[in-house]
Amino acid sequence: MSDRSIGNRFVIGPDVALRLAEEEAHLRDGVALLAPTLLRSQVLSALYGAARSGEISRRDAERRLDYLRRLRIRLLGDRVVQRFAWTIADDLGWPDTFDAEYVALTRLQADAFVTLDAALARALSGVVPLAPVDAIRMTGP
Repeated sequence: MSDRSIGNRFVIGPDVALRLAEEEAHLRDGVALLAPTLLRSQVLSALYGAARSGEISRRDAERRLDYLRRLRIRLLGDRVVQRFAWTIADDLGWPDTFDAEYVALTRLQADAFVTLDAALARALSGVVPLAPVDAIRMTGP
C-alpha cells in the first residue's frame, strides 16, 4: 500500500512516537498525527524507565520529550473515544482499553493506525487500516 493512497491523518502508538523521537524524524508534508491523551503518560513513563535503567541518559530522554512536544500531535480522549474504546476492547476480548483507545480514535478520526508492534498489527488486520511508519516520515536525504 503506498503512502499516498492512505491519506494524511494518522494515529500513532507510543512505540512510533518513541521511534520518531529517537530518530528526530522529519514528517512528510501534510501529515497530521493524532493519539489518545494517554500517549503523553505512556511516552513519559517509557522514557523515564529507559533513563532510570541507564539505556539512555536523562538528557536524551528530555530531548526526545521536547521533540514530541514540537510534533503537535493532536491528543484526544473525549467521552465518545472512551465509549468506543470500551466497545472495541470488549469485542476483541482484550483485558484493558489502552490499545483500544488507539483503534477507536483511528476509526473515528484518522485514515490509518501506525504501530511497530507486529502482534498488535496482526490483531488489527481487517479491524482498522494500518500504515507503515514510512507513510508519515520523510525518508532519504
